[in-house]
Amino acid sequence: MTFENATQSKPPITIARSDHDRLWGLAEGVSDRNPDVSSQLLAELDRADVVPDEQIQANVVRMGSTLRFTTDTGEDRTITLVFPRDADISAGKVSILTPIGAALIGLSAGQSIDWTGRNGYPHRLVVESVNGIDNPA
Repeated sequence: MTFENATQSKPPITIARSDHDRLWGLAEGVSDRNPDVSSQLLAELDRADVVPDEQIQANVVRMGSTLRFTTDTGEDRTITLVFPRDADISAGKVSILTPIGAALIGLSAGQSIDWTGRNGYPHRLVVESVNGIDNPA
């Protein structure tokens, strides 16, 4: 099963132009080392509604967002979505170059998405809340 066909219907997503451009380059740059997540992230970026940064809504997950989500297994987590160099799972900082990170980008509070973990198993998560962004640079 590939990430692109893990689910037949995905929710609409919105991504700020600056995030889109930076993430596209990042995903292409790791395609040789991390082809699955690169492919997943490129697919998300390709289907996104890309808007000017000043038009992105506060409840949309973007780079640097701190958000709370729940999963189909009952997990309830609060994390910050970060670039790979800033990832620290023990501090709740999840890299965009993980299956769950790529699944979260562009979602709004209240939306759910199916995603495939590195273990190959399908999962579902619901974004419960989005609380602004830390410095995403």
